[in-house]
Amino acid sequence: MLLFLLSGEGLLVTAGIVIYFGDMLFYTASKILEYSASSKLVLGDFGIKRDEIRIIIQGMSLGLLLFPVFYKNVVKIWQCFACSSSSRDMSNHEIRESFVFYALLSFMLAVAVPSWMLFVHDFHMHPLLWVCNFVVSEPLKRLPLCVYWVAVIYVSVIWFYNISKNSTIERILLRKYYHLMAVSIFVPALIFQPKFLDLAFGAALAVFLVLEIIRVWRIWPLGHLVQQFMNAFTDHRDSDLLIVSHFSLLLGCALPIWLSSGGTDRPLAPFAGILSLGIGDTMASMVGHKYGVIRLSKTGKKTIEGTAAGITSVLAACSALLPLLAATGYIFTMVFISLFLWHWFSLILAVTTSGLLEAYTAQLDNAFIPLVFYSLLCL
Repeated sequence: MLLFLLSGEGLLVTAGIVIYFGDMLFYTASKILEYSASSKLVLGDFGIKRDEIRIIIQGMSLGLLLFPVFYKNVVKIWQCFACSSSSRDMSNHEIRESFVFYALLSFMLAVAVPSWMLFVHDFHMHPLLWVCNFVVSEPLKRLPLCVYWVAVIYVSVIWFYNISKNSTIERILLRKYYHLMAVSIFVPALIFQPKFLDLAFGAALAVFLVLEIIRVWRIWPLGHLVQQFMNAFTDHRDSDLLIVSHFSLLLGCALPIWLSSGGTDRPLAPFAGILSLGIGDTMASMVGHKYGVIRLSKTGKKTIEGTAAGITSVLAACSALLPLLAATGYIFTMVFISLFLWHWFSLILAVTTSGLLEAYTAQLDNAFIPLVFYSLLCL
């Protein structure tokens, strides 16, 4: 755990959480000043404009990050009272403790966090009801997309887990199957339903946080099952306490999309995480593992063949993606022609730089390679 906090990705995550918490506190303080009759400050004077999706994602994420502290203190108080009564069977103790966990979690997600959301933003209804209304507001587009997501995730999880139990394939390669799954899930949604994908990323992050809390605390009855499943895909880069690889994959794909939500004239920038992780990183690992001969360094496992395959695959994916974006109306045809005629050199430079950075890093590259690639695409 200490090694993770001292590592590059640990510092990145810590800085991100601090900034996110600071933004939440500043936004809350601004609303308090706005509601104060004696204050002349108005929220709009700061230029702070948040839509409902941003408020929901921020509230749920930070609420779940604070939940373990809240739960731990409540359990300590509950155990003090339990010790004064007669002794109980260990299984009954675990069941009662799990009941406390799920009750507190329900209170946090249904009462505490929505109360903050309603304070800082005028939803006109409970935020969870707003989410339901948002999903069914375009039922012919969003509901089939939800069915598609559930089907792909269910089939992939069952299939990959069975492969992990009955195969000698290295775990690093097994994890790349999830990168390919991310491509099949996120690309169609980003093209046709980008706002809905923003909300879906927040929901997925909340589910991951809840499952990780359940796994770490061994909450009955899911704790053992989640631990058993995650053990099939962990490797040396995950710490003894926290498993962060799935978080880094999700955030690596989501952050470029969230950062582009305000508008950008670089149509490939929102796809930075999907391209670098889903395509480049996957092809680099698979080709390097099977065909790699010439190593980039004496101590590392990365090969020239794998790195070249990763860079080439991302360039090929960009070449295929740009006409698709033009055909679907995601970008205008003139923008598409301009990108091919004038920006091909900067695209090659961005892809090559991020590919080489992925090859020479020894840390969990899912956390920062997409941000580097996104920054280069925006230049």
